[in-house]
Amino acid sequence: MTVSRTELLRAQFELTWALFEYHLERLEPEDFLWEPGPLIWTMRRSADGTWVPDWADTEPDPVPVPTIAWVSWHIGWWWSVTLDHARGRPPRERTDVVWPGEGTPTVEWLRDLRTQWLAVLDDLTDTELDAPARFPVPDDPRYTVAHMAAWVNTELTKNVSEIGQLRLLRAASAVRPHH
Repeated sequence: MTVSRTELLRAQFELTWALFEYHLERLEPEDFLWEPGPLIWTMRRSADGTWVPDWADTEPDPVPVPTIAWVSWHIGWWWSVTLDHARGRPPRERTDVVWPGEGTPTVEWLRDLRTQWLAVLDDLTDTELDAPARFPVPDDPRYTVAHMAAWVNTELTKNVSEIGQLRLLRAASAVRPHH
């Protein structure tokens, strides 16, 4: 049996998404802004009421621990820009990707990005997979759409792991041990 590259990328993506759904289904609104330590990156309300991510153009040392809110915004940001590239649209600026807020609005946003991404994957031909990609490695002519799709799977896997670990840490920190 021969499996196309698109089928392989989709199967890998669906495995990661199944792991993500495990956590998405269990997230409580209070999980999103829970701060796991004193040095964090999170989402903060601006004067106009929109959510703004903590950000540094040069990664600080030590790197702050992100909240679930920040990681979910981060997913929405890189995925929105990837979709822009995949669909031939001008890519949005980081500041144009707005986090919808704690709980259901963000879960629905991420699920919608998944739907959009599956439509991209379903439309890709082998020829299109071999075309040059401009994101997230814009200056390497060897970097293809197939590489970009594989990067989405890898980046999502990393971010899903982060959200899962933060969710588990918050839940575990609320439990009093029995001695």
